[in-house]
Amino acid sequence: MAGALEGIRVLDLSRILAGPWSTQNLADLGADVIKIEKPHSGDDTRSWGPPFVDKGDGSGHDAAYFFCANRNKRSLTLDFTQEAGLAILLKIVEQADVLVENYKVGGLKKYGLDYATLAKINPQLIYCSITGFGQDGPYAERPGYDALIQAMGGLMSITGEPDGSDGGGPQKVGVAVVDILTGLYATNAILAALYHRHQSQQGQYIDIALLDVQVAALVNQAGNFLLGGKVPERMGSAHPSIVPYQPFACKDGYVMLAIGNDVQFANFCTAAGVPELVADSRFTTNAARVQNRVDCIAQIAPLLLQQTIDAWCALAEKNNFPCGPINTIDRVFDDPQVQSRGMQVAMQSSVYGELDLVANPMRLSATPVSYRYAPPELGQDTDAILAEYGVNQLDREVLKKAGII
Repeated sequence: MAGALEGIRVLDLSRILAGPWSTQNLADLGADVIKIEKPHSGDDTRSWGPPFVDKGDGSGHDAAYFFCANRNKRSLTLDFTQEAGLAILLKIVEQADVLVENYKVGGLKKYGLDYATLAKINPQLIYCSITGFGQDGPYAERPGYDALIQAMGGLMSITGEPDGSDGGGPQKVGVAVVDILTGLYATNAILAALYHRHQSQQGQYIDIALLDVQVAALVNQAGNFLLGGKVPERMGSAHPSIVPYQPFACKDGYVMLAIGNDVQFANFCTAAGVPELVADSRFTTNAARVQNRVDCIAQIAPLLLQQTIDAWCALAEKNNFPCGPINTIDRVFDDPQVQSRGMQVAMQSSVYGELDLVANPMRLSATPVSYRYAPPELGQDTDAILAEYGVNQLDREVLKKAGII
């Protein structure tokens, strides 16, 4: 079946993660994504290793990092800082539907690749800029990286163990979550702009900032401050508004107990053999349990230590309360639910052979995502793409000798 975005051509001038994450989503949905890369070096993440992906002969080549965000794309090496390279890029722009870039503010203007200039060439172009701090404001010129934005945007102030406790202090999240969320917001904005263009025949400019995304992603923590007036603090893995909702030690490891309502708490207490806790006025409602958090956890923690991880998970399923193991990454991909949902996908690469990648989680019944191309080797599609735009073989050889492609 054809993808939802079949026929949409995306020009990907982004590197690292936020931009490539967005364009990979578009590619998985069927768009033709042309990834523009520097000759000889390419996307920065190609060198962000180890680990490097083995070509089968024991030699490392591209870093595993690159493979997480560049599936279903075609790689075109092109030096658009040179006149001949810029001319080719402008020719592609004329037929592009979407352009995604994450250069510094104003960085592409000197080449005539800013939105105002390109909109004159292609009025229907949707142009998405991704930066650390946005196109205006006092920080606009600053470079922005995920961990920096996690710090400045408040996430690290609420992540980690409380000050004064073992291991206390601010921590970043274990993946580049701001980059990922920024890529998803960019994808949403691009899809909205495509729908608007379908109605109006007009393109538009999209300004996405990592800091904006991080502030928006504070969700309930921001709401608690704005509406309640109290600055949230680090609580480890506990929840500021729900109790019990945190990891607990068991006989053989840890489980995450995620009690979301009073019925689930009663079910847990029954399974744990302490139904009397439900009648205790300190614990009857979630609001009461939050107010008496320390006492509640003190009652529950010793109970969890009496059983194994598997025993608690079985009790949770039988008694209808949320509880699960805290899995390492290898256990995640061994999990029967993850396997049943097909979250690991094998793709065939002409360079690397079979590659195991993480699947796209979107499930569309009529226009499912597809896995057409493995992440490309640097410049592997250059000749084919240039031929599509009328650059003959002789001219391509000249461009190669000049280092433009």
